[in-house]
Formats: sequence, structure tokens, C-alpha cells
Amino acid sequence: MASISKAEFLARMPDASQLLSEGREIHSLLHYTQLALLFSVLEWWWRDRQEYCICVDLTIYYSRQQLRSRNFHGTDFFLVKGAEQRPRYSWVAWEEGGGYPALIIELLSEATAEIDRKIKFEIYQNCLRTLEYFWFSPETLEFAGFILADERYQKIEPNEKGWLWSVVLELYLGVEGGKLRYFTASGEKVAPPEEDALVNKKLVELLAARAEQEAQLAE
Repeated sequence: MASISKAEFLARMPDASQLLSEGREIHSLLHYTQLALLFSVLEWWWRDRQEYCICVDLTIYYSRQQLRSRNFHGTDFFLVKGAEQRPRYSWVAWEEGGGYPALIIELLSEATAEIDRKIKFEIYQNCLRTLEYFWFSPETLEFAGFILADERYQKIEPNEKGWLWSVVLELYLGVEGGKLRYFTASGEKVAPPEEDALVNKKLVELLAARAEQEAQLAE
């Protein structure tokens, strides 16, 4: 069988399960460790809940027009409520019952900060209508959050500790020890007893998944 380019692949409008995540930035190990922390701790905290999906380092396909324009930007961390928990190569909204993220967290880097602050800000506000958008830099510790109100993002005001309340998570997000962490309404850090083991396991899974998708895109 003759090989085809990625452009031809997308132009043929394949089944959603074949849409891989494109437009993703290369992260440092520091970024992946932070993503593993966010994922594993929230998954543990919500271990008794159902009908939600946490996704890391995936492209969100929100319209067929986006496929034609090839306007792809990978998303670092997002949460969709009312969704099935299963592995995905990407998030294809029209194959997920029109489901969009309720919360997105982007990790800033020198190469992506302006995209996260401007281009993705506009996409998440105007196209995805994501209720809450946060960004955090593992390098400079820059941290900000926004909530959708009257169809525009409004900045979330920090408490006296600099933490930002998330109505989606019903938790605070705040920086401690150079990491973005979750805190309860009473101020307690969300930290499972086996945190190091959970984070290390998720980090290995994330890196393996990234390597697998890069190999498939190369083919």
C-alpha cells in the first residue's frame, strides 16, 4: 500500500479514532512531571466519581473547518465532565456528543507562552467555551486563571495565599514547592499517601504514549 502524507490523511476525513494529536509542543521533563502530578492526584481525589475524563497532551478537534484550516494546537491538561474514561489519541468533539472541556490548564514555556496567553486564550473562550482556563509556568512560576462570564474570560482573583478557586474542581489551585497543586476549601493540600508512586507511574505512561504517537506520525 502506498504511503500518504498527514495532510492527505486528514483531508480524507478518517474515522475519529484515527485522528492523532498534532500541533503539540515538545515539553521538558519538568513539564511532564507537572502534568503527571496534576493527572494522578486529581484521579486519586476523584476515585469514587464517574463520568469524567482527564486528558493530557492531546489535540482538541472542535470543528471540521479546523481540520481544513489545519489550525492545530495541542492542549496540555483538560477535564471533560460526562465523558467516558478511556484512552484516546485526540479529543474529537463531534464524536464525543459535542463534549468540550470544562477546565483547561496550559503549562507555559519560553516557546509557547505567547500562544497560550493569546491564541489559545481566544480559542478556549470563543470556540470551546471552556468555563475555566488556567496557565502555569514550571520555570518562572507565573500563574493565572480565568472564568467565563458574560461570554468573556474574567480573571479569577487569588486568595491571601495566592491560590485560585476552581468551581469545576471545587478545589483551589496554588503553587507550592515550585509545583502547581490542589488544595481543599479548608486549605489542606490534596496529597495521596502513595503520591510519589502514582506520579512516577503516570509520568512513565505519558512519556510512553508520547513516544508511540510520534512513531505513528512518523509512519
